[in-house]
Amino acid sequence: MPLSQSSPIFKKVLAVVYSQTGQLLSIADSILQPLRDDHSIRVHVETLRPRRPYPFPWPFFRFLDTFPESIHLIPDELEPLTIADDDEFDLVIIFYQVWFLAPSRPVVAFLHHPRVQDLLEGKPVVTVVACRNMWMNAHRRMTELLQKRGAHLTDNVVLTDKAPTLVTLLTTPLWLLTGRKRPIHGLPPAGVPTPEIARSVRFGRALRDALQSDLELHRTPMLLGLKAVEAQPELLVSERAGARSFYLWGKLLRMAGPPGAWQRRPLLGLYLLFLIVIIITVVPVSLALQALLRPSLKLRLAAIKEAFEQPSGSGDERMTKYDF
Repeated sequence: MPLSQSSPIFKKVLAVVYSQTGQLLSIADSILQPLRDDHSIRVHVETLRPRRPYPFPWPFFRFLDTFPESIHLIPDELEPLTIADDDEFDLVIIFYQVWFLAPSRPVVAFLHHPRVQDLLEGKPVVTVVACRNMWMNAHRRMTELLQKRGAHLTDNVVLTDKAPTLVTLLTTPLWLLTGRKRPIHGLPPAGVPTPEIARSVRFGRALRDALQSDLELHRTPMLLGLKAVEAQPELLVSERAGARSFYLWGKLLRMAGPPGAWQRRPLLGLYLLFLIVIIITVVPVSLALQALLRPSLKLRLAAIKEAFEQPSGSGDERMTKYDF
């Protein structure tokens, strides 16, 4: 009887993606390409499918009506996952958007899925965020969700719109509501710049090399030195104020009725007026005060920046090796 040949050993990667505009899917394709090209790595892409699909572009009230459940991390209902019951993975990569300063509802639903506890327990996880520029509160909440499921967050990548904050406050909502990335002539297009999406391939190259060297087993960062994330600590005050507002108003709206209920509409209109006042008063005043006080806040801001840039950091010492 001939000796049986041993089966080849593959590293298995699970990539979880929910992209509404298509931008995050482009980022996922860029990062995953080096892994797909490696014959020793198998990639399973789990595209999340809400049972009640979210439209793009958003109808105005459907968009606004999404924030109460988003900020309260209420799981969405998903179509069945395509992951086999006996699948195990060496690395999990979660690509997610920020919805109202929290991880998007489909991704929250995935993290609450009964199958996910076994998938993530003890596993290294890389998170990839694509958003306007306020992601720190969402990252904090994502970290808490992963910790509850026993996962190890080894790396975090954040790709943002590079336009000034006050510009993105206009261009991003218009993109989501109209489907046009440049709805106003003279303003930059909304979203992560196309060259940045292309350059995100460097993260895939580094993860490929890390898997080949079994570095994922160490549960330590694999994307150091690749400018994975750059925090803007001056935005944290606005984030905290916004998250508190979303949370309190969201609680009130959820008491008024479920998503889509007519009872929510008057409250949503009232909240919209409140939000506009906050945006045109509190946000610019907060940024101006922080600019004036920056010298005295230097150490505090530096500590916040360092904390939120963990675990992957903003260093660039390995860029020449992977960014080509």
